[in-house]
Amino acid sequence: MGKPTGFLEFRRRPVPYRDPQERLKDYAEIYTPADEPRLQRQAARCMDCGVPFCQSNDGCPIDNLIPEWNDLVYQGRWRDALDRLHKTNNFPEFTGRTCPAPCEGACVLGITDPAVTIKNIENAIIDRGFAEGWVRHDPPEERTGKRVAIIGSGPAGLAAADQLNKIGHGVTVFERADRIGGLLMYGIPNMKLDKAVVERRVNLMRDAGIEFRTGVHVGVDQDAQELKAQFDAILLATGATRPRDLPVPGREAAGIHFAMEFLTANTRSLLDSQHADGRYISAKGQDVIVIGGGDTGTDCIATALRHGCRSLVNLELLPQPPLERAPDNPWPTWPRILRTDYGHEEAITRFGADPRSFAVLTKEFLVDADGRVKGLRTVQVAWERRNGQLQMRELPGTETTWPATLVLLAMGFLGPETAVSDALDVALDERGNYLAAHGEFSTNVPAVFAAGDCRRGQSLVVWGINEGRGAARAIDAWLRGDSCLPAPKLTLGGALA
Repeated sequence: MGKPTGFLEFRRRPVPYRDPQERLKDYAEIYTPADEPRLQRQAARCMDCGVPFCQSNDGCPIDNLIPEWNDLVYQGRWRDALDRLHKTNNFPEFTGRTCPAPCEGACVLGITDPAVTIKNIENAIIDRGFAEGWVRHDPPEERTGKRVAIIGSGPAGLAAADQLNKIGHGVTVFERADRIGGLLMYGIPNMKLDKAVVERRVNLMRDAGIEFRTGVHVGVDQDAQELKAQFDAILLATGATRPRDLPVPGREAAGIHFAMEFLTANTRSLLDSQHADGRYISAKGQDVIVIGGGDTGTDCIATALRHGCRSLVNLELLPQPPLERAPDNPWPTWPRILRTDYGHEEAITRFGADPRSFAVLTKEFLVDADGRVKGLRTVQVAWERRNGQLQMRELPGTETTWPATLVLLAMGFLGPETAVSDALDVALDERGNYLAAHGEFSTNVPAVFAAGDCRRGQSLVVWGINEGRGAARAIDAWLRGDSCLPAPKLTLGGALA
C-alpha cells in the first residue's frame, strides 16, 4: 500500500452529514463534500493486510477492488481509481450513498480499530469522476442482433441492462412506474439518494443505446407472452414488492399505510411539484408511529420529520442490539450492533429523545368514531433462546397505549408480485420468489431469467447489482453459447446476503 503505517498514524474520520437542524429544512442530500487531504489520509489507513476480507463474501458482494482504489486515492490518481471502481460496480454513486457498507464490517483493521472509511472513499471517487467528466457510456461498436427485454428498472435490472448493452445486445427496459429507477427512484428518499443522481446515470445509459419504456405493467396492461415472442430473452427484475402486513384488530382503519405507499407518494409529489399538488400522505401535525426498524423505517422517520409531524415513535419487535459485537457475531460477519442512523439523529434533534422502543408487540389499532386510527395498544416482549431458536414471550403488566393518527408499516417484504410470473408460467420457490439458481438465473421457462430481490428476497442495492451482472452473463451465454462478461460472486449466506 501507499503508506504501510497509515493505519497507525491516522484515526478514522468519516465525512460528516450536514447538520440535522439544517437538513431537516429541505429534501437535499444529507452528505457534505469530502476534501481531498482527508480522503487521502483515510485511504492511507487501508492496511497491507494480505487477505482483504473487505472483498470476501462477508464484505463486498460485487468484488470491489477496494485496496487497489484506496491506494490510488492515497496517491492522488483519481482517474485510475475510477477505472478500478467501474471494473466491478456499474453504479458506485448508488452504493456509495445507500449501501450499509458490509465491506467495512469485514475490514481487517476493524478487528482492533475502527474500519477504513471505504464507503466515503467510494462515493468520493465516483462524484469526482462525474465532476471531471470522466464517466461516459459509449454505444457498442457492433450489435449482435439479439434483443433482451428487462422487466423492472431497479438495481438488478439496470445493472443487467448496462452489461448486456456493452457487449452489443439490444436492450429494452420496461418499468410500470412513471420514472426509471425502481427502488432507487421511489423506495429511497431524496435525502439519501438525490433523484438527479439516478436520472444522470439513466440518461447516460439511454445515450448508449438502451431503450426505456415507462408506464408499462407487464402481465397487466402488456401481454407477457407477446413480449416473449418479440424478444430473444426476458429478465424478470421486478423486486420484492409485497409488503409484510400487520393483521391485528383495527387494521382496516384509515390512516394506516405501508411504508412504500408513504415514501413513493412523497417522492413523486416532490419531483412533480415540490409537494404543491398535495398528492402525498402528509404527516404534518400528525402523531406518527413507524412500526419496524431497518432502512425503510428510518426513511419514514426522516420523511415524517420533514413534513412537520407533531410526535414520532418507532416501534421494533426485536430486542435492542448490543453496542458492540456479541460473542455469536464475530468478525468478519456483519456487526449486528445498535446504530443511530440519520433519521434517528434527526428525531433526537427535533424532539430531544431517541424515537425507538424495542421488544414491543402491537396487539391492536384503536379506531375513532370516524373510522380513523387514533392509537395503538402494545405489550412488551422478552426474547429467549429455546432449542437454538429465539422465541417471544409477552410480559404481563406491560400493556401500553400510544396516541397515533398516522401509522406506517415498515416491516419488510414477502416477495414479488406474481402478475408477470403467472402470465409466463414461471415457477416459484418455497418463499414465493421466482425460482432460479444464483449463477444460472434461468427459470423453468426457456429464455426467461430472474435476478434481484424477486429471486433472492429482500436485500441490498449492492446484491441487486451482483445479481444483475450475473444474470447478464447467463443471458449472454444462453444467447451466444459463451460469455466474456464477469461471473458474479456466489451466495454463501450471511446476515446481509
